[in-house]
Amino acid sequence: MSTGGPGLLTALDRAGAALGDLSEELRETFLLRLERWWDDLVDALEALYAADEAQRLALQLVEHAARAYCDRDPELRRLDERRVLRPDWLQRPDMLGYACYTDRFAGDLRRLPERIGYLEELGVSYLHLMPLLTPRDGDNDGGYAVQDYRTIRPDLGTVEDLRDLARELRAHGISLVLDLVLNHVAREHEWAARARAGERRYRGYFHVFADRQMPDAYEATLPEVFPDFAPGNFTWDAELSGWVWTTFNAWQWDVNWANPEVMLEYADVVLHLANLGVEVLRLDAIAFTWKRLGTSCQNQPEVHAVTQALRAVARMACPATAFKAEAIVGPRDLVQYLGQGRYAGRVSELAYHNSLMVQVWSMLAAGNVVLARQALSALPPRPTTGTWITYVRCHDDIGWAIDDDDARAVGLDGFAHRRFLSTWYSGEFPDTWASGLVFQANPITGDRRISGTCASLAGLADAPDTLAEERALARVFLAHAVIFGWGGIPVIWSGDELGLPNDPGWADEPGHEDDNRWAHRPRIAWSTAARRRDLRTREGKVFHGLAHLAKVRRTLPQLHASAEPVVLEGTDDGVLAVLRRHPSGPMMGLYNVSGSWRPFPVQRLHAAGIAAPHEALSGHAVVTGDDGLAFLAPYAAWWVVDAGSAG
Repeated sequence: MSTGGPGLLTALDRAGAALGDLSEELRETFLLRLERWWDDLVDALEALYAADEAQRLALQLVEHAARAYCDRDPELRRLDERRVLRPDWLQRPDMLGYACYTDRFAGDLRRLPERIGYLEELGVSYLHLMPLLTPRDGDNDGGYAVQDYRTIRPDLGTVEDLRDLARELRAHGISLVLDLVLNHVAREHEWAARARAGERRYRGYFHVFADRQMPDAYEATLPEVFPDFAPGNFTWDAELSGWVWTTFNAWQWDVNWANPEVMLEYADVVLHLANLGVEVLRLDAIAFTWKRLGTSCQNQPEVHAVTQALRAVARMACPATAFKAEAIVGPRDLVQYLGQGRYAGRVSELAYHNSLMVQVWSMLAAGNVVLARQALSALPPRPTTGTWITYVRCHDDIGWAIDDDDARAVGLDGFAHRRFLSTWYSGEFPDTWASGLVFQANPITGDRRISGTCASLAGLADAPDTLAEERALARVFLAHAVIFGWGGIPVIWSGDELGLPNDPGWADEPGHEDDNRWAHRPRIAWSTAARRRDLRTREGKVFHGLAHLAKVRRTLPQLHASAEPVVLEGTDDGVLAVLRRHPSGPMMGLYNVSGSWRPFPVQRLHAAGIAAPHEALSGHAVVTGDDGLAFLAPYAAWWVVDAGSAG
């Protein structure tokens, strides 16, 4: 590991020259950051490249960071200082996320500011706009086949529109989040076009093989992401005269991170987006970025070195910009993306808690918490600097990431439980209330993922009567209460705050007909959204329910993400009990995932240090009978704190 030394002295000299005529105060700020993050940068690069190459690349990256710092808007420099002074800004309980496609939410970037008031009603402080960098024409994996990282989809606006939007959002206390696809580019990207044109340098940006020998060797251990419409992981390209690695689609070419030039290119993209005002970069497909023969080519150790290097560069030039790892991986691999071992506290500040999302839906379908207690308790601890993104669902399908070891530990068969969940949520199971859609069924592996809005999966969309609707509304509220009460940043997917059903016309738009995930990416009809103000409507009930969760959440310091949630054992099998210990006092989340009344002994609250139990969501004291039991109604969600600490 580097400890400064001659390399740092050279870097300071190079940076000083690149900083030009900045004031002494600004120069000193950058040079202090360089001293702080130099070791992290070199350490990461030496894990990826030969030592001499790592040192050369580190110096180049420092110069690029210095130039980006010079170009940074003074308002963004002030934001950097505020973030440095409040390093826990992503962990605070007033953080609430909202994710949407710009066009389906507001039309375009120029019109989106008209909807800021709507977001503020909900309590949003973090806005994730789905891919809006210029994609390839035609099918583009929902925008994840990027043709140009430095321009915006023409129908959405321009780079200046994005800069203006980021500034407007900042003025309202909302952080802008964008996707940065790290694993691949569109076949039409300039790098790929120049590779096809015969430029040796750019051919080296990709994994290209003259024959099938190496692709076949890799395929022996590689899974298929989209077996239905993109089987295999390599594509023959006649112009390239070679087999190119294409994990996701034939027109998405995996980049070669073993080439230092690729690191330099992406560092520049990070700095460019940060200087537009992007505060969080979602590192898409991060788990796939490093290739190793004989493995699944996912979750390799070098993935974390890549993130650490990019983060060190960003910390030097634009520390207000945080990283979020899009790693939808097995439960045991999740925590790595917030940092473990040598990478603890040195990689992404945020990562998706995919396991929590899966367990929420599993609990509701099974009507018990037996598996969830095991699975959520078995996760290794995360670093205190890392924060989960929690969510009921996202833009993607739901893959049933049930760990076989967890299932066996509670007497279940993992394969059978995954099959049960896909059958339940596709509406095929007897007496199910769900109406999702099967996505990418694989008869060989038995994988059957599910698409669907929260309302459709929870039974609200097709509730046949008032009682069924009340139960479905309770499930929607309960599912969100779990993710709001876990800690981290809860993120609402667009339309779920209104209880929107699956879009029946999802296949009508060109390019969508083979991808039923568009069913749960509905356009917001603002005439429908206007009904949120009427509590007699489904839209009003759901919207005000989620806004209420956000409002109460802001008053509870116990929901600061630095507090680690602990799932209690020995509770009623219908009740998930989650204890959070915080210097302000303990908090107990109690969630009845069943359709019947369930008991919880008040002594467990007292033992946790909650002497006078107060349920914060309803604002009432917890009432018990002579037997010392409190009873939770079907699908009830309680956040219990001590009355002395209640807001």
